[in-house]
Amino acid sequence: MSTRAIPDGTLWTPDGWQAGRRVQVDARGRVEAVVAGRDPGRRVVPGIANLHSHAFQRAMAGMAERQTDPADSFWTWRETMYHFASRFSPDTLYAVASQLYAEMLESGYTRVCEFHYLHHTPSGGAYRDPTAMSQALVSAARDTGIRMTLLPVLYMRGGFDGRDLVERQRRFGHDVDDYLALVDRLCEDASDTLHVGCALHSLRAVPPDAMATVLDALPPAMPVHVHIAEQVAEVEECIAVRGARPVAWLLDHADVDARWTLVHATHLDDGEVAGIARSGATVALCPTTEANLGDGLFPLRGYLDAGGSWGIGSDSHISVSPVEELRWLEYGQRLATRRRNIAVDGATPSVGETLFKGVAASASRSSGHAGGCLQAGGCADAVVLDMHAPQLMGATDADVLDRWLFSGNRNLVDEVYVGGRRVVDGGRHHDRDAIAGRYRDALASLMQA
Repeated sequence: MSTRAIPDGTLWTPDGWQAGRRVQVDARGRVEAVVAGRDPGRRVVPGIANLHSHAFQRAMAGMAERQTDPADSFWTWRETMYHFASRFSPDTLYAVASQLYAEMLESGYTRVCEFHYLHHTPSGGAYRDPTAMSQALVSAARDTGIRMTLLPVLYMRGGFDGRDLVERQRRFGHDVDDYLALVDRLCEDASDTLHVGCALHSLRAVPPDAMATVLDALPPAMPVHVHIAEQVAEVEECIAVRGARPVAWLLDHADVDARWTLVHATHLDDGEVAGIARSGATVALCPTTEANLGDGLFPLRGYLDAGGSWGIGSDSHISVSPVEELRWLEYGQRLATRRRNIAVDGATPSVGETLFKGVAASASRSSGHAGGCLQAGGCADAVVLDMHAPQLMGATDADVLDRWLFSGNRNLVDEVYVGGRRVVDGGRHHDRDAIAGRYRDALASLMQA
């Protein structure tokens, strides 16, 4: 992994495919220049940003699919999640996150925004090192080779009415001063591959005065992420307590701009759709998790028409595949409208092309890492597709992205580069077996806890 280079190939850019190109990589892992190359045979695309991840939930994927209540919903699933979250230590979190990040890399994600709230011991006490759980994630990202934006979460209250956190939530909680101290400490470790941002868990978990204090204290360019308007009950409670819908309230009470990422934002009215688009904020859509939890469908067509920025995340990791997120983003709209080919515009009739442009455009703003495309100054993060796979045989510029996203379930990623260093070859992470062994041991420990 010492040599920095991306192989020659036909390179995807927002302006179309460019045949026979070479990406030159500097010592920091940035794109130095894109120049003429010799071999046009490979198809090279930018690495994809995963804008929303709760790494520990990878270990419970598929374990919440038995009915616990005739009215099962997000809120009953959350109780299962709390129980599972109480079992984690720094060591088990490192093992689970390493497995997850290796899977992300193998599927084409090259950067992850980790929305992290397992801060304390299971009882809510402090570790000797208050960054211990955060450092487990940082180490997992470093050792697997994925680029990370660590988003420590401020979590203070149990609802819009200001009620205290219950026992199951205490390991998540901080007061404002301790939270800002945590952010400052984590920023000391920032590097070319690790950025630190701020996550406000949700409007229901962060009181207005605390939100204002934290936002005033942050560096002006720091990314800010927040869960918002995911559930109808959340919208209704916000209206009852604050007199406004969540997104409308946020737009009125914070300087929401391009450094903001609104996670889910599922339930919007027309004014909120237009307001997010005008603000320059990005919406992080997580279609497989939103479907799994029964959240609802985001108003994608109206948001695209308003010029809104968006990206994808794997969230609870019941799927770790950008292909599946993008496919179901489109398919959900087709089911709702009973029409086909929704995510297109006049300039781009290809659904795959439109979707890929969307995730590339939002990568830098949400993650804080430079560039979502392979252009000078941006991160040298690339995915080489397996053009020998039956699904891509004979593919052309016009259809290769559509065929990648909409033809079967085989992983069509051959190689992955982060900062110009190859971390996946032949579809396999370079340390897959050792990572899987540690994950197996961690899962056995978690299941016995």
